[in-house]
This record gives sequence, structure tokens and C-alpha cells, in this order.
Amino acid sequence: MNIFDMAYEYRNFFFAGLKYTLLLAVLGVFFGFVLGIIVALLRMSKWRVLRFISTAWVEFLRGTPMLVQLFLIHYGLTELGLEFTPIQSGAITLTINSSAYLAEIFRAGIQGVDRGQVEAARSLGMKQGMTMRYIVLPQALKNVLPAIGNEFITIIKESSIVSMIGVADLFFQAKTITTITYEGLTPYVIIALMYFVLTFTLSKLLGILERRLSTDDHR
Repeated sequence: MNIFDMAYEYRNFFFAGLKYTLLLAVLGVFFGFVLGIIVALLRMSKWRVLRFISTAWVEFLRGTPMLVQLFLIHYGLTELGLEFTPIQSGAITLTINSSAYLAEIFRAGIQGVDRGQVEAARSLGMKQGMTMRYIVLPQALKNVLPAIGNEFITIIKESSIVSMIGVADLFFQAKTITTITYEGLTPYVIIALMYFVLTFTLSKLLGILERRLSTDDHR
């Protein structure tokens, strides 16, 4: 069976897998975005305990394989009475892993904002929380938006590990088709092309967005 016949005959398998892959990537980046901002702010807190906890969070998640994190959440936490479905475990793993990398991106973006603007806002009577909300964070997020997009691309590719706990994503569907057809190459070539189309398209859109942001800054 050639690649085009297989792609058409098993299109429902591939599209079902694509749905779960995109769902998990979106959930991972969205909730990782929120959690990453929180962790970044904690890392810059004046309280040493909060800085220690947030730093430990980032270093542990960046220093251990995502597959190990997935197994700890899906299988390890059952011993503590916490049980999650494969989809929930996958989403949680991608969220916390993404939050560690996004936290560092946000921290760099916040620290890159001109201190003069912060001092000017404070001199006008704005409190620290208001300054962060209305002055610092909007500029920081604009500066790191391309990096956030790159993290989305990374999560799309790394989401394939969720197939290890039974989530029917693209990689899981390719294994299923291989079992049905005994074709050991073609299904994986098809999903490789699908991953490539997703990431290539997204990277081009990010490039357009980055150029527009750069143009706006020069006006």
C-alpha cells in the first residue's frame, strides 16, 4: 500500500490523532502560559522561600525527562490516591513542563523592560502591582511572544509521549495502523509529514507576527 492510499484509507485514524495532538498542545501552552507567569513572578519575589520553591520547580522540570514526569503523574500519584485519565495526565504533564520553560522566558522578558519606565510609573504614584500589570507585563509579553510560539511548536512535537499511557494521538494512531496493516514505515512517514506541516506552518505564522511587531516598534 502506497503512502497516498494509506493516508486516505486510514484518514479517520490520522485525523482523530491530530485532534488529540492539537488539543494537548493547546492545553499545555495555555495553562503553561498562566502557570509560567506565576512562577516567573515568584522567582523575582523578595521572599527567599518563594524564590527557592519556584527555582526548584523550574530546575527540576527542566532537568528531568518529560516521560519520567508523565509516568510520575499518571502512575506514581495513584499511590497517593490521585488518579487521572490519560488525557488529564498528558495535559498536566505538558502544562507543568511548559511552565518551567515559559517561566524563564517571561522572567527574561520582564527583566528586559527598561527600568526607567518602572521608576517613572512609581513616581506617578502607581503601586508595584499596578506597575507590573499595566507597564511591565504588556511590554514583556510582546517581547517574548515569538519565544512563546516556539514553545508551542516544541510542545506539539513532544506531545507524542502521551501515546505511552494510551492517549490516541498521532503517534498512537500510527502504531495502531502498523498493527493492522503490518506496514512498519508508511504510517510513521505520514505522521512525520503531518507534524512537519503543523510546525512549519506555525513557524511561518510566527515569523509574520514577529515582523509585524518589529514594524510597529519602529513606527
